[in-house]
Amino acid sequence: MAGALLLVSGLLAACSGDDSGTPTLIWYTNPDTGGQAAVAEECSTDRYEITTEVLPQDANQQRIQLARRLAAKDPDIDLMSIDPPFTAEFADAGYLAEIPQQMQQTFREQAFQSAAEAATWDDQLVVAPFWSNTQVLWYRKSFVDKAGIDMSQPVTWQQVIEAAGKNDGRIAVQANKYEGYSVWVNALIEGAGGQIATNTDAGVDAEIQIDSEAGREAADVISALASSDASPADLSVSNEGTAAATFSSDAGAFMVNWTFIWGNYGEDRLGDDIGFARYPRTVEGEESTPPYGGIGIGASAFSDHRDLAVEALECLTSPENQAINAELTGNMPSSAAGYEQPQVQKLFPADLIQLFQESLQDAAPRTLTPYWSDISGAIQSTWHPPSTVDEQTPEESAEFIRDVLDGRSLL
Repeated sequence: MAGALLLVSGLLAACSGDDSGTPTLIWYTNPDTGGQAAVAEECSTDRYEITTEVLPQDANQQRIQLARRLAAKDPDIDLMSIDPPFTAEFADAGYLAEIPQQMQQTFREQAFQSAAEAATWDDQLVVAPFWSNTQVLWYRKSFVDKAGIDMSQPVTWQQVIEAAGKNDGRIAVQANKYEGYSVWVNALIEGAGGQIATNTDAGVDAEIQIDSEAGREAADVISALASSDASPADLSVSNEGTAAATFSSDAGAFMVNWTFIWGNYGEDRLGDDIGFARYPRTVEGEESTPPYGGIGIGASAFSDHRDLAVEALECLTSPENQAINAELTGNMPSSAAGYEQPQVQKLFPADLIQLFQESLQDAAPRTLTPYWSDISGAIQSTWHPPSTVDEQTPEESAEFIRDVLDGRSLL
């Protein structure tokens, strides 16, 4: 019995704070290399301490773990790092504490447009944008010189596929059956002026728009790459890591990938052979819409320290702390003010930092809907493997998404 009492006492102390009575806010974070823990320490005050607990590596597993505990109204979650595609789901379920209007305004004004958009549901900013990510087109300088393609001008997917195919080069993408493939499909459709779904406020009755001219333009790009000599052998299982390996191989020509990939190649940068440009256009003459990724921080509606957790958002997502996180993790700030911090300016060449910011300003978040997990799963089921994608794929995927949302089909 004494042991049991000691155990209970210890658990209560862990939930409530230290012996001084200072509350402890527990921040559930995605795995990183120490950035969020450093920011938590930076934002701990005499009024509360912030500690971190690390979620699983996989974003879907992060969502599942948090959703299960929040559905049970677990009071021991105070703060959460949330992947953008799941923000609407958490907000719609009532899992997130309301952010005061003045704080919402501050966060909106501070963030890049895409970051603010990804943090908003039902006209309310429901998480505080923390770090933001986008993709650019990486290319091997020696290859484009050989192929004779002018990378100072915007390029289309068809141009880079043709250039790589004719010159024994490979294009590295993310086309495994996972969320990264949905990111690519979404960027291609948005780049053609379309959307996967609209009227998402209607929940399962959202209008599925993937069966459109923009959807067919996206399918054309994927089909063209999959059937060309530019396709890497591992296309159907490719992810961010395998794409990096393809790009660094002798046949590496082009790659779309996130900002952090720059650091994967050390100081040598493949013998100073890495160039960068804006994400390729889906349609000639129409500006591309690069993918958007990142993390927003939400306060739990069920926290025993809800007001303090909401208050802490301001410090956690300040430009200075976005910069601390960027320096330790390579995950870039969600605001222009964060990019202006001296340690961030040292992370990348000035023209690459400028490209990141321009891309973030125009980036397209994935469809904001509480049902993104279902929609994304249906896309992965109907667009994978890439070699099967054709002009019928958008129509087939629209029908399957509708069936899944209406409960007639299972993923």
